[in-house]
Amino acid sequence: MTVQTVAMLTAGGLAPCLSSAVGGLVERYTEIAPDVRIIGYLDGYAGLLTGRSVEVSEQARREASRLHHLGGTPLGNSRVKLTNVEDAVRRGLVPEGSDPLQVAAEQLAADGVDVLHTIGGDDTSTTAADLAAYLHEHGHEMRVVGLPKTIDNDIVPVRQSLGAWTAAEQGAIFARNVVAETSSNPRMLVIHEVMGRHSGWLTAETARRYHAWVAEQDWAPAMGADRRRFDVHAVYVPERHVDLAAEAERLRATMDEIGCVTVFLSEGAGIEDVVADLEATGAEVPRDPFGHVQLDKVNPGQWFAGRFAELVGAEKVMVQKSGYFARSAAAGPEDLALIRECVELAVDTALSGGSGLVGHDEERGGELRAIELDRVAGGRPFDVEAPWFAELLDDLGQVS
Repeated sequence: MTVQTVAMLTAGGLAPCLSSAVGGLVERYTEIAPDVRIIGYLDGYAGLLTGRSVEVSEQARREASRLHHLGGTPLGNSRVKLTNVEDAVRRGLVPEGSDPLQVAAEQLAADGVDVLHTIGGDDTSTTAADLAAYLHEHGHEMRVVGLPKTIDNDIVPVRQSLGAWTAAEQGAIFARNVVAETSSNPRMLVIHEVMGRHSGWLTAETARRYHAWVAEQDWAPAMGADRRRFDVHAVYVPERHVDLAAEAERLRATMDEIGCVTVFLSEGAGIEDVVADLEATGAEVPRDPFGHVQLDKVNPGQWFAGRFAELVGAEKVMVQKSGYFARSAAAGPEDLALIRECVELAVDTALSGGSGLVGHDEERGGELRAIELDRVAGGRPFDVEAPWFAELLDDLGQVS
């Protein structure tokens, strides 16, 4: 099938890769297949459902390289699940009685889309596969070539998702100023809440990078600027049970010795306890269209701080979230290199008639390839047995 029209969309939450990936796709097509028409659906699947798109003009092609230096996404994002009919109707994305999957497929057919490039997580990719299957059943062939985006780095079987390295680096940068707040009050407890619903990878990698930065600095302990006060003292992730009593005893000793405690907390750590506690009081637990607990509204960091502060003898508690700061950043050098190689293969795959989610396939020896969409899933747990994580916990005095 000759490729005449390709479409792009970005979906889900932001990550430090979206703008660069969009720019890279435009650059690559312009370089090797300049006659291919490119359109971008606005606001992810919401724009596809409502027929809102933008044509990539000659000027846009000339400006595409500038997107590598920008955060966010030029196309806009949304969280839309095409199988959640009630939500799509409530939000005015489709008329009452419509099937969102059918509406989206018909829009793709009307636009003559031969290839759909999605830049998103596992839900984004598998939804696009459903669209391609629906179109095939109705006589329109469309290929899906996705790029893996999630700062949680939890897509199966992708070794490294786009944007995750940068999000960890930005979270570590955010922490440099936040942790300095420990000097604002005696016996200060700082909770640095990091995004990560099911996977603790981002929290762990953020803590690793921050801890490494602390080790590289020249401190002035004789004047009270002690490295121990600026370091992270505990890292809590969803994959490891937190023994609050044991940790409180350990960290109360830290508080007594240096006058502060800093915890890096994954927002998904202990979320079952948070939800159970809220539901026991009769509170409604807000959920998104995918059925996920809306963690920004539940506020796990505040819940944790409220129960931990007394145990460690804190006089003051501060909870700071790095998620929005980190995820909206422009891609850093590590991610720019990864985006470039993934984009090149994505376009080559599309033009040669292939489909899949482009990434390094952990189940195929780490080969960079178009991974079959029926093998893609989300929620891959972080490997808490990884040597580097065990080494980090040992450095912090936390039982690994």
